[in-house]
Parts: sequence; C-alpha cells; structure tokens
Amino acid sequence: MNRAMLVGRLTSKPELRYTGSNLPYTRFNIAINRTFSNAQGQREADFISVIVWRKQAENVCQYLDKGSLVSVEGRIQTGSYTDKDGNKRYTWDVVADSINFLESKAQAQSRQSSGYGYSNDVSPYDYQNDSMSMNDMSIDQDPFADFGDSVSIDDNFLE
Repeated sequence: MNRAMLVGRLTSKPELRYTGSNLPYTRFNIAINRTFSNAQGQREADFISVIVWRKQAENVCQYLDKGSLVSVEGRIQTGSYTDKDGNKRYTWDVVADSINFLESKAQAQSRQSSGYGYSNDVSPYDYQNDSMSMNDMSIDQDPFADFGDSVSIDDNFLE
C-alpha cells in the first residue's frame, strides 16, 4: 500500500503550470514540524514536495498562498535524473489525490494581519510553531469547529 497523509503549511505561493498537452498542474512544498526538538531545543521541520493535477491544481493556485495550512492525501512517487554534471539524482514527491484547505481565506488574512504573517525574513519552521495553542483558539479560528464529533487518538498510534 502506498498512501501518504500530511498536514503542513505551504512554503511559497503555488504557481499554475501546464504540460505540453495543456494539462494543468502545480508543485509546491509543505513544511511539517517534527514532534521533537533538536539538541539546541529548536523544532525542526521536514519539507515535502507535493504535485497536484487538473482542476484541483487550479483551485490550489487560486485559493492558497504562502503559509496556508493544508492536509494532503496521496501516494509517494519516486524518480531519478542525471544532473548537468553527470551525477544521478533521486527524487520523491507526494502526488496528491486530495487537498483540504484547513483555514478559510479570512482566517489566513487575519493570521497575516495579526502578526502571524510570513515575511521573507521568517523561516518556514515558524509556520506551525507560533505561540497560539488550541486552547487559545476561538471557535472562529478552529478549522474543526463544525466537525461535531470528538476525535480520540491512541498514544500508541504515534509510536
């Protein structure tokens, strides 16, 4: 089984591109904080490359921006190429089947205007590591407020 499910923030604004046969796609990276801190007490992040095709790519480019919180579900695809110096390079991407926008455009604009914006001098590590906890969020800021059911995750699941 080849399935990947990720939640993270876009590291840059996605750009819509087209294949030679006019098929729309976009490629972007999401930053995902690791659950532990390094020796200096700082949280590190992984940067995952995501590819999205067709209408979903158009929607991503229209509605998302740098710092947008998304969930991605898809499959991992590997590849390789030879660089200009003749070295073989290996790649891997998540090819998205589903992208869920986890904050509204109004929430994103509010985040940017309230000091949680992402200027060029802010590291993508900070995207998920701001000082706001779930307890500090109002119902308007909680992307799961309308979910209706409680969610229970067994601690053994994370190991």
